[in-house]
Amino acid sequence: MAYFLQQLVNAIPIAALYAALAFGYSVAFGMTRRADIVFGALFAFAGQIYLLFTAMGWNAFILVLPAALAMGGLVSLGYTLAAGYWVGKSVMLPLHRRSPNAVIVASLAVLVVISETGRLALDSRGLWLPRFLDHRVIFWRTAGFDVSLTLIQLINAALMAAIVASGHAILSRTSAGRIWRSVSDDPAAAALCGVDAGRVFILSYLAATAIAAICGILATSYYGTMDFGAGLMFGLKVVLIAAAGGYGVPLRSALGAAAIGVAETMWSGYAPIVWRDLVVFGALVMVLVISRRERVVP
Repeated sequence: MAYFLQQLVNAIPIAALYAALAFGYSVAFGMTRRADIVFGALFAFAGQIYLLFTAMGWNAFILVLPAALAMGGLVSLGYTLAAGYWVGKSVMLPLHRRSPNAVIVASLAVLVVISETGRLALDSRGLWLPRFLDHRVIFWRTAGFDVSLTLIQLINAALMAAIVASGHAILSRTSAGRIWRSVSDDPAAAALCGVDAGRVFILSYLAATAIAAICGILATSYYGTMDFGAGLMFGLKVVLIAAAGGYGVPLRSALGAAAIGVAETMWSGYAPIVWRDLVVFGALVMVLVISRRERVVP
């Protein structure tokens, strides 16, 4: 029983991460309506820049660890937002207007550019953060077994859950959310009503980029590093996990992704971990195929 509870508790951080990533991806998908793996590249890029400037603050500027982490986080957020703004305005918006399907191909090209930029900035070095906020919070104690999480896991999960909750509140209860839904449903009709669909597209992509950047910084703070191949891996993974709840509604997408996080964790605890990704990805592909709807184009 204690082992089962520990697996459920272990699922909380990964479920929160998947939920926040799927929510951000769904916000961008509402504009492009095409698979876009750039989101995963921005997530990894944020973590890599965070590592680089935290190391710079620690080694070059001789800052204490909290100040170095704050410096790394702020610079990472700024760089990632700038990259997301450029991608949204200069690549995705023009292609979406001329040939929407070209967004899929362009996203792979942009992913390579962003991933290689991060690798070159780090000079192909693998940097690691020191452990911090790793104090264990015990939820249940039995003889010889404690059900617990570390403090940083709880903080990360709370912040990511707050991102999803606040994002849903904005989309469902504010005029900005109504405008996003109108452009997502029909940008031409929204434009006829006086909405600047291009501006909404860029702002939505920027909001999704901010979510990817925050998640990248938080995930790197916990895991201690961000691999150079994480952009492609998370780019593909987010596209698939966001499909679990459907792309159309960000909250549903987030809840479906959280369920995938729980399933992954339980599989790791009770089944051969080497088959985990194959089984999860296979199930997600099946969901995509079953839920696909044909639409007649006049």
